[in-house]
Amino acid sequence: MRLSSRVTGLLNIKYPIIQAGMAGSTTPELVATVSNAGGLGTIGAGYFSPHRLEQEITYVQELTDLPYAVNLFVPSEKLYIPEKVEHMNAWLRPYRRAFNIEEPVVNMTEKQQFEDAIEIIIDKGVPIVSFTFGIPEQDIIERLKARHITLIGTATTIEEAIANEHAGMDVVIAQGSEAGGHRGAFSENTSQLTPLIGTMSLVPQMVDHVNISVIAAGGIMDGRGLVASMALGAEGIQMGTAFLTSDESGASELYKDAISQSEETDTVVTNVFTGKPARGIDNEFIHKMKEYDDEIPDYPIQNQLTSAIRKAAANVGNAQWTHLWSGQSPRLAQHISAWTLVENIIKEANELLND
Repeated sequence: MRLSSRVTGLLNIKYPIIQAGMAGSTTPELVATVSNAGGLGTIGAGYFSPHRLEQEITYVQELTDLPYAVNLFVPSEKLYIPEKVEHMNAWLRPYRRAFNIEEPVVNMTEKQQFEDAIEIIIDKGVPIVSFTFGIPEQDIIERLKARHITLIGTATTIEEAIANEHAGMDVVIAQGSEAGGHRGAFSENTSQLTPLIGTMSLVPQMVDHVNISVIAAGGIMDGRGLVASMALGAEGIQMGTAFLTSDESGASELYKDAISQSEETDTVVTNVFTGKPARGIDNEFIHKMKEYDDEIPDYPIQNQLTSAIRKAAANVGNAQWTHLWSGQSPRLAQHISAWTLVENIIKEANELLND
């Protein structure tokens, strides 16, 4: 088994390692370091304004002339229901009072923000774009493909992977249930629940049902994870939590320490912070929200309602009232440079393959 694959050729990278687009935690330094080390760095642009996205791309282009990606959230068609928002605002009032925060004005500009991002990506010559939370409309896919931009989709089930292939994605991320952060799911099972299939089950089934390259994601932290993923038929890996605790990550020390001090049993999948299911470290906010007697407003509404609370909590070192996204392998997290992490993974993988 070789570490080069169809995907390393397609993305024009040396090693089959992708740094996940962790919205809110990537920095141009992290993205460029991963790309310069031979992997694929990704700008987590899910929450960026057009101005911020343009700045980040420019900075990454100054730091590397190697391929990098931009990750975008595909807009949802969720409805704004005033009664739901009022009810949630009443529930969140004590948290806001504790930090002296005003009630936010919810804006539903997700679609416009996404379309602006596509324009910037085309203008700035971004080589690779990855998508989470669904598949973009066909005209957007065609516009990007006309510029020879490589497209990466995200799937949590085989059906989602097939939909990504049919839509024209070049690569699909198989996001196992172990993955930290938001679930990339855009379908529900018969019980209206978000699919939670483990990486080891998801990858070989996906490989058998699509012809495009499959990247394994979820709980992978080292060379053992890379070799195991490729043995299952994946052509590479995507890692989030492993890069979250790296020196170049934008995560706060509070956040990095929380990951390092947690165990594999400490994470839960919850929608209380953003309105979308995401895996993170269990805390008081999640527990308290279990008492909430109504449906949580959908993403992006709930995300905007809790955003200032989470930021304020993180600023004062309160890990109990902020989101701490993490995958299920926190014991394997390391506080090292992203460059060293990539090097170590490749060294370990090669040693395993040569045994």
